[in-house]
Amino acid sequence: MFDLTQEENSKIKEACSNLLSGLPKNLSRVDKDLINKAFEFAVKAHGGEKRKSGEPYVLHPIAVAEIVSREIGLGTRSIVCALLHDVVEDTEYTLDDIEREFGPKVRLIIDGLTKITGVFDTNSSLQASTFRKLLLTLADDIRVILIKLADRLHNMRTLQALPRKKQIKIASETIYIYAPLAHRLGLYIIKTELEDLSLKYKNPEVYMDLANKINHSEKISSHFINKFIEPVRLKLEEEKFRFEIYGRPKTIYSVWHKMQEKSVPFEQVYDILAVRIIFKPKPRIPEITQCWHIYSILTQLYKAKTDRLRDWVSRPKANGYEALHATFMGPHGKWIEVQIRSERMQDIAEHGFAAHWKYKSGDSRESEIDRWLKKVSDMLQSLESGDFEFLEDFKLNLFDAEMVVFTPKGKEVIMPSGSSALDFAYEIHTEVGKKAIGAKINHKLVPLSTLLKTGDQIEILTSDIQNPQLEQLEYVKTAKAKSSIKDSFKEQRRLEIQLGQKRIEEQLKQLNYRLQTSVFRKLFDEFSVNSKEDLYQIMGREEIPLDFIKKTLKKRSRSKTMRFWDLQFFSSKKNEQQYGSDNSSSLIIQDNPEGTEFRLAKCCEPIPGEEVIGYRNDETSEIIIHKTTCHIANKLISSQGDHIVPAKWTTHKRVAYLARLTMSGIDRIGLVNDITNIISKELSVNIRSMNIESRDGIFEGLFDLYVHHTEDINNLVLNLSKVKGVDSVKRVEKIEDN
Repeated sequence: MFDLTQEENSKIKEACSNLLSGLPKNLSRVDKDLINKAFEFAVKAHGGEKRKSGEPYVLHPIAVAEIVSREIGLGTRSIVCALLHDVVEDTEYTLDDIEREFGPKVRLIIDGLTKITGVFDTNSSLQASTFRKLLLTLADDIRVILIKLADRLHNMRTLQALPRKKQIKIASETIYIYAPLAHRLGLYIIKTELEDLSLKYKNPEVYMDLANKINHSEKISSHFINKFIEPVRLKLEEEKFRFEIYGRPKTIYSVWHKMQEKSVPFEQVYDILAVRIIFKPKPRIPEITQCWHIYSILTQLYKAKTDRLRDWVSRPKANGYEALHATFMGPHGKWIEVQIRSERMQDIAEHGFAAHWKYKSGDSRESEIDRWLKKVSDMLQSLESGDFEFLEDFKLNLFDAEMVVFTPKGKEVIMPSGSSALDFAYEIHTEVGKKAIGAKINHKLVPLSTLLKTGDQIEILTSDIQNPQLEQLEYVKTAKAKSSIKDSFKEQRRLEIQLGQKRIEEQLKQLNYRLQTSVFRKLFDEFSVNSKEDLYQIMGREEIPLDFIKKTLKKRSRSKTMRFWDLQFFSSKKNEQQYGSDNSSSLIIQDNPEGTEFRLAKCCEPIPGEEVIGYRNDETSEIIIHKTTCHIANKLISSQGDHIVPAKWTTHKRVAYLARLTMSGIDRIGLVNDITNIISKELSVNIRSMNIESRDGIFEGLFDLYVHHTEDINNLVLNLSKVKGVDSVKRVEKIEDN
């Protein structure tokens, strides 16, 4: 604890003044006094406590309160809770003190915001457990989630003060959990800022490069946008609309995501700029009608791309979002996306749930977001899985896009996109799912694994002798279906593990082997499992003869690429600069034929030069190296951060790594010779295999190459792109063995 300086006290007063000046003008004196009381309480509670940046800690809750007030639009009680949100966790004050000073409602919200360690399974990660605790309060008061998002946003805005390792962890957690949650609650502005800041701290070079390119592209494209807008403006004025119309650039993260999703360079992301029309509705005419009227005006001026029409005015998204999105061919042959919204729709699009609640006042109809909140509540009560599993199921089911399907009687059922017929069966009723043997989709008989599409009508066929099958987990998506199938097999698995453990331990005892890591690692490799439980289970099923264990343990170790690598832990000033001085060791990956304690992740196949992290597997004491951009790594960082080890490459000349490139372009005589000359002779890269097919004058090629570093890949892409006829060269991130 430190004494605050006069300058720091002045900063605190100034921050409070800014907060109060941004409050609604019609706020009562009682409300203002309550906010002042909460401010004084927070200042007293946090005292001279400092943040990592060296600033007084109380500036953080004040900033969160300002986000809650100005950027989300919540009221007095939420502002009070934002000011007090860290008091119980970080100071000597208790929830009883909070209730005595500010009442039971504030206590309930603060309780939801207070991080509690070990609430659930003691083996689960703190992050996943905290998130579950947070969501369990959702049914009681949605403001818990909204304040938590404001808290996360301010933490992301001030992330530069933390070590590199913590930046990556917090940014990964944000993009995995908090940005999708903000999106689901309709907080578009907060969601996009969280995404951009996550990218900035996870991949700073990529972020800066894209920021510069978007800025440059915006300047060039603004001329075309203005040419597109002017005729629209004149026509809307003719029709007596009161409106705003302007171009807006895509966010840095959304451009990066599209590049990753479609495997295209920046230059091939065409809709960097879009046009937004926000109109003030004319009285006594439905907003939907006016949206379509504006659309019809645009079709008179420009040719519409009908397959890109998105109608979210007739049926809003589950987060309450309403708008009409359409794409038109503008001047100079460029497609331009146009978003059409009323002022009310714009407010909901930017401020999400808070705005939705404001407009819902007095309307008793259940909205999409009301249904979503009810679904969250039902799901939280029904799920019994561990925290990490819960987190993954929750994310898949409640953050994804949705579709509408129908029962045989025409009842509407909303399902996550990508759901199968079996998911639908479980959605109707758990017992229907357990006894399902097939389905009829649009009156056609199909297997239960068939994926559903919006508008499908589904009938489930059942049999009393049918029981859940383990392979069904491969094609169900909803948490309800997964949970039910897993529950059916939980007891069976427990008994199989018990029997398998007994069989293995008896066999090892007979062979005079100790129960040690090296023995289990060999068995894991042989039987392609990752844990003792999985090994015990396959032995408990008696799928493998016991004498096979003897043969396995007497085999010599199989040669693997990672036998040529070593890992070394160190602590130095240089390391502290790289990863932060938080007393955690970093992992150096370097050439050394003796090392065997870690391996490269199959999911992302990292190679030297790429930014990586290590994940420590407690079962095997092995460290698995992932790229920081890997989606599996994001899950691990955000849910099991205490197992993450920062890592970096050192030398990389003795071991070659397999990389795959795809190429396409216009075929010609001598093309293959030119390509192989560049790869083998000019760049001295070994070719493992190549496959080139030509059809109707167009060729497509697949090359597996051995490289030492990302520089090799970059040089290959650059040089091969210059070959006459080559139109596209891309790296394939994940290589599946044939």
